[in-house]
Amino acid sequence: MYLLVKAAISGIVAALASEAARRSKGFGGLIASLPLVSILALIWLWRDTTDEVAVAALAQSTFWFVLPSLPMFLVLPVLLRQGMGFWPSLGLMCFMTIVLYGLTFWLLTRLGIAH
Repeated sequence: MYLLVKAAISGIVAALASEAARRSKGFGGLIASLPLVSILALIWLWRDTTDEVAVAALAQSTFWFVLPSLPMFLVLPVLLRQGMGFWPSLGLMCFMTIVLYGLTFWLLTRLGIAH
């Protein structure tokens, strides 16, 4: 039951962001840019474990893995405006982000940064 409550709250947050974006692109973008999923994950992890070290590690990992996702929000609009189409653009951006995540894992390991 607890898992269903967590999923429902998380789903409601995503639905609110998409509904807000239908009415106001700027407000929808603001809500989507908030680290709501990260905050919820930190809350759920704390609630499940009360382990401050684990929460701190999750927060640090989240920081490093936000970075490779940022280019998606710049390149996707360019592709769409050039007429590539939504699904091909989204697919390309997902692939690019996966590659950047892989590079981030590799780089963090090489630099000795815990992730």
